[in-house]
Amino acid sequence: MNEVNYELIGMRVREKRQEMHYSQEQLGFETEMSTTYISHIEIGKRKPSLGALIKISNVLGITLDELLSGNQLHNPTDYQTDIDELMMDCSPEEKRFIFELIRSSKSILRKNDWSLSPKERDDTD
Repeated sequence: MNEVNYELIGMRVREKRQEMHYSQEQLGFETEMSTTYISHIEIGKRKPSLGALIKISNVLGITLDELLSGNQLHNPTDYQTDIDELMMDCSPEEKRFIFELIRSSKSILRKNDWSLSPKERDDTD
């Protein structure tokens, strides 16, 4: 069974909180949680409940998917939110250029079999 990576969740909470220029105290106030509890979530020392994660995501203006990203074994939307955020302020021309870069990179990875880790490549020999 895949364990939940609470440190990763905490890192995402801290990153979004800092992006919004919130202190831990402000986030605690807005979510009705103690500053200590927010701190413990951010360092992965406490396992927040689903209710706590919902409150935090609502205050930070993000989805639960964004907070939990990276915790699913097979997540079909891995990096989608990150890509969306990167492209949010791009012009249509920039978006097209980035799309072409991604498509070319994918083609090169597959053509050269670079999508496998070194261990996986050794196992296929």
